[in-house]
Amino acid sequence: MLERMRAYSLDDVHATRKRKDSWWTVFLVDPVACRLTLLVANHTSITPNGLTRFSLILGMCSAICFASGRLVAGALLFYVSFMVDCMDGKIARLKGTGTAFGLWLDYVGDRIRVVCCAAGLASGQYVATGDVSYILLGAGVAVLDLFRYVNAPQMKRVREVVKENRLGRLTSVESVESVEPVVTVGPPRLGETPVAAGHAGHLRHAEVITPREPLRAAGFENRGENRGEGRGEGRAGRQGPRKGRRPKLPRRFGRLLARHRVRTHLISGIEFHAAVFVVAPLIGTVALVPLAVAAGVLLLLNEVVLIYRMWLFARVVPVLPLVEKAPRVSV
Repeated sequence: MLERMRAYSLDDVHATRKRKDSWWTVFLVDPVACRLTLLVANHTSITPNGLTRFSLILGMCSAICFASGRLVAGALLFYVSFMVDCMDGKIARLKGTGTAFGLWLDYVGDRIRVVCCAAGLASGQYVATGDVSYILLGAGVAVLDLFRYVNAPQMKRVREVVKENRLGRLTSVESVESVEPVVTVGPPRLGETPVAAGHAGHLRHAEVITPREPLRAAGFENRGENRGEGRGEGRAGRQGPRKGRRPKLPRRFGRLLARHRVRTHLISGIEFHAAVFVVAPLIGTVALVPLAVAAGVLLLLNEVVLIYRMWLFARVVPVLPLVEKAPRVSV
């Protein structure tokens, strides 16, 4: 009852936005979606799943318009459908009414909307013109969208596995550092077995390899702390002369995007859908194939870059074997 009586503010809605999002969503969808979310949250009891279903219905209407050749109406309905789809997540985070089923419904609803709109756009233009390229266009859009959404969770899974491996390696490194030196100087203690003279000669002057040596070989040594110790040449000392330098242009551009919550990769599935189902239909039939092909190529390049970065992220040194505590050796 108290939850229903609460009056949300626009700042509350803004707090539910994603930390980073696509530039299409940030600049062309969120300004309207946030205000509509505020109205829905304060004056209705609609649930996030209800918004998702309404978004799917609008998407089906968009596909029907595309199939009947009404490109402008289909583009506007697709835009509204996507905006409502953005609102369901905001309502879920604002009221805390999100469910696991809602995640699945949102994901599957997006795929159904894109496939149906691609089929409607392709079939409508093929019936009107008889050009087979529109059939290929619809199939390409559907396949590319499905590939992206199948590839994304797999890439996320790889990153999680690599992080788990790194965490396990760091844990093994800590266990290595906790091992005491394996050589002692002095007479053997009760219960210890002395080493033969020939073997003891190799341990002259108690030259013990400390547990940090494997870390240097594996590349896990903290270079910022070990380089220049006692000489003032640590990380702070190395970065001192760089304080006066201006950041490079790509870094400054990245910071500018971050201030506006925009992701660094400027072409993603959202921009691809907007180009194919909103911008191109509003321009006209002449822009359908060229704009869809250009957006598809950019999306493929973005996926290739993401896969390459994932490959670099996954190139780690094999997990170090756990070093058990060695018996003491007397010299």
